[in-house]
Order: sequence, then C-alpha cells, then structure tokens
Amino acid sequence: MTPTAAELDLRVQLGRLTLPNPVLVASGTFGYAREMAALVDLSRLGGILPKTVTAEARPGNAPWRTLETAAGMLNAIGLDNDGLEAFIDHHVPYLASLGPPIIASIAGRTHEEFVAMTRRLDEVDGVSAIELNISCPNVSHGVDFGVDPTMCERLVRECRAVTHHPIIAKLTPNVTSVATIAKAAEAGGADAVSLINTVLGMAINWRKRTPMLANKVGGLSGPAIKPIALRCVWQAAQAVRTPIIGIGGIATIDDVMEFLIAGASAVQLGTVNFYRPTAAAEVLAALPDALATLGARSVGEVVGTLK
Repeated sequence: MTPTAAELDLRVQLGRLTLPNPVLVASGTFGYAREMAALVDLSRLGGILPKTVTAEARPGNAPWRTLETAAGMLNAIGLDNDGLEAFIDHHVPYLASLGPPIIASIAGRTHEEFVAMTRRLDEVDGVSAIELNISCPNVSHGVDFGVDPTMCERLVRECRAVTHHPIIAKLTPNVTSVATIAKAAEAGGADAVSLINTVLGMAINWRKRTPMLANKVGGLSGPAIKPIALRCVWQAAQAVRTPIIGIGGIATIDDVMEFLIAGASAVQLGTVNFYRPTAAAEVLAALPDALATLGARSVGEVVGTLK
C-alpha cells in the first residue's frame, strides 16, 4: 500500500545533527537569508547555510568575479565577507529566529585559524552545526585541507574537540580520489561530509587574449557539474558510513531523488537560488509524492539504494 504524504517521515539524522527535512540551501547562494524572506517560507527549509565567513573581513577578489556559462556559472568571489564577529553580532540573531537549523560555514587560512573560529562559534547560541569549507578554489590555500588526507583528518578532529556543535567537512572534487578525503574526514570524527564544492574552471576572451575572470580561474557550479557531483557522492557513499550531503547542480525534485539514491542523506541547493530562488520550496513540496512513488515511508529508506 502506497503511504500518504501525511504518513511520511522527512526527518534526517546527520551524526549529531537532526534536520526536519533533507532540503538545505548552500553557502554563498542564499546570502544571509534576509533577501530571500519575501520569496521563500524560510521556516520550512531543512537547514540554512549562510555565506562562508572568515576570521577577519575580506574584500574578496577583483572583478570580474562571476561569469555565466552555457550550463552554470563560474565564480571567483574570493570569500568576500565582513568577518566572524560581524557575522555573530549582525546575522546570527536574525538567522536563529527563522526556525531551521543554521549551519555556519567557515574558512581559515591556517589550521589554527579554523580551530579558533570553531571554538568561538561554540559560545554562540543559534548555531546548530559548523561546516568547514576546506574546498574553496578561489582563495590562496583554500583547498589545502581538502586535498591532503592527513591534514583533513587532523583539522576535523581538532575542530570537533573544541565544540559541542556537529562538524561537517565540505569536500572538493578537484582531487584524485574524493573517497580518500571522505575517509579522512570520517576518521577525524566528522558528523557528515558535504560534496561537492565547485569544479575548477576558466573562461577566455580570445579576441583580447585575456582571461575573463580577474582571478584567471574560478569555480564552476550549476547543472554542468551535476554528473560529477553524483559520481563523487556515489563514490564517497561506497567508502564511508558517515552521512553525506549532496551538492552540485541540484534544481528539481528529480535531481534531489537521484542524489538520495546515490547515497546522500540530504542535499544543498546552490546556483539555482540565483535564477529560481523558490526552487528549494518547490522540491520540498514535491518530495512527499516522490518518496511515496517508491513506496518509502521515510527519506532514509531510499538513501543509497542504487541497484
């Protein structure tokens, strides 16, 4: 007998983090949520990841910093933000009032900076978890901790040791084996791994013989990277028991279901928020029927069921 929507359990458990449903919005694509409040019922989201913050304010890279591509976008924003203390003082109180779990995304230049930021956020009410952005290709040393298994494991372990918040490691596809890095994050005690971050890419103005991004290279996101993201999620799911959050080109309920079946327990919608900011609400509304189509009574029943 096919379950009704009312009988379905959309809750997701990511280690120590409980989400009301598996549909989240990705860091860097939803601002600090204020600008989206008129378009989306933010209270219904499974979680919100505000823009990545660094210890000190950063102006980001010089323009051009974004570029539309045939099936997505290139960005080399460079983690433009006002710094950790401004985030805590000006954004966390509003974010915490919305209802969904707030997952703070942080990036550090050094091991010590990551640990110090994690320790500082442990004192902050309103933060439900911390995502370690160890995979940003647009800043100096932005992927150091995401390409070296030893560095990744040590960073995750020491960040987890200084906070009661769940720790999520955000991984890069720009490695030989994403499964190896996922294993390292798991060994360090990550509550979940999120993958993928953007794929390193480039655009050139051949008439001027110049790169179109001032940073020369940037991160490719959007529909173009979905097959890569699915492959990475599936490979990581074969290698670790740690829950996985899938990211990369997700825009429709079909995309969401593909990632769940590949092995993701939750998903983050990213680039689609720029051109269809209601997408997260749309896929969430369609999720019960999609699960019921498979005869599933919960999200967990379909996770990792690829034949």
